[in-house]
Amino acid sequence: MTVTDTGKSNLVAVEPGAIREDTPPGSVIQYSDYELDTSSPYAGGVAWIEGEFIPAEDARISIFDTGFGHSDLTYTVAHVWHGNIFRLGDHLDRLLDGARKLRLDAGMSKDELAEITKKCVSMSQLRESFVNLTVTRGYGRRKGEKDLSKLTHQVYIYAIPYLWAFPPSEQIFGTTAVVPRHVRRAGRNTVDPTIKNYQWGDLTAASFEAKDRGARTAILLDSDNCVAEGPGFNVCIVKDGVLASPSRNALPGITRKTVFEIADAMGIEATLRDVTSHELYEADEIMAVTTAGGVTPINTLDGEPIGSGAPGPMTVAIRDRFWALMDEPSPLIEAIEY
Repeated sequence: MTVTDTGKSNLVAVEPGAIREDTPPGSVIQYSDYELDTSSPYAGGVAWIEGEFIPAEDARISIFDTGFGHSDLTYTVAHVWHGNIFRLGDHLDRLLDGARKLRLDAGMSKDELAEITKKCVSMSQLRESFVNLTVTRGYGRRKGEKDLSKLTHQVYIYAIPYLWAFPPSEQIFGTTAVVPRHVRRAGRNTVDPTIKNYQWGDLTAASFEAKDRGARTAILLDSDNCVAEGPGFNVCIVKDGVLASPSRNALPGITRKTVFEIADAMGIEATLRDVTSHELYEADEIMAVTTAGGVTPINTLDGEPIGSGAPGPMTVAIRDRFWALMDEPSPLIEAIEY
């Protein structure tokens, strides 16, 4: 089965009050069975802004924050599934490492950030949640302050219903992608790809080109014709039973890290290295891996089938194992106390 509905945006919106997307019956992706207590104003989404917990629908930040004005920030996105938050420690380590590289100061310890994050989820009551943590350069006492030394850094955290870069049906049955003709991934000498950021000009342009060409998403190359990443996801390829993913111009993704750990446990050789455009087109399997969508098979590239044109066996095995990890007791998950 090939998904051909490409009229939606790359990030599937969740309407106010809705907390679930359709999932294929019997698939490995199934929501928890529960109901929100709507007597709480926090039910369904919570944000932590300037030291206060507020309903997500009331979340606002200052237009003078340099995170908004200059994209002067870093962030991470974790997820909760079946009431368990996945690899929060790894997400916080990457967030704080990016903040250090940008000379940002969250003003809180890793443990303090973790507690606020889990409190947002708990108050939201969401068993399946998309959780965002952002550290910005902030703003000063004077509106529009340009002196960086006079800015007070800000931390914003929110928990909302799970957002999907690729809906559950596409994770099960596969999706479509193109290699953009008119845009390349920003050079690593311009934007450090190891720091998660909101500078999405190239990724957004690639997304629009993908829609114009009838595909769900895009896989960007860099200036040397090597594979970089997609809009919000890492790329992994499989050739002759070996898995590889780009080592440059790509975020060190937490989901990709999980995929490599799963591959190692399965006895699959997996390497981070330069991946050429030729290798991308000649791959037996291609998968998109991201917090907002797990492990998604890419069935066609530029309108041509990858392998058989159906989700490949390695992708399916890794995808199914990934979702199984959401429920297995291990250091990777922590149960939220609701």
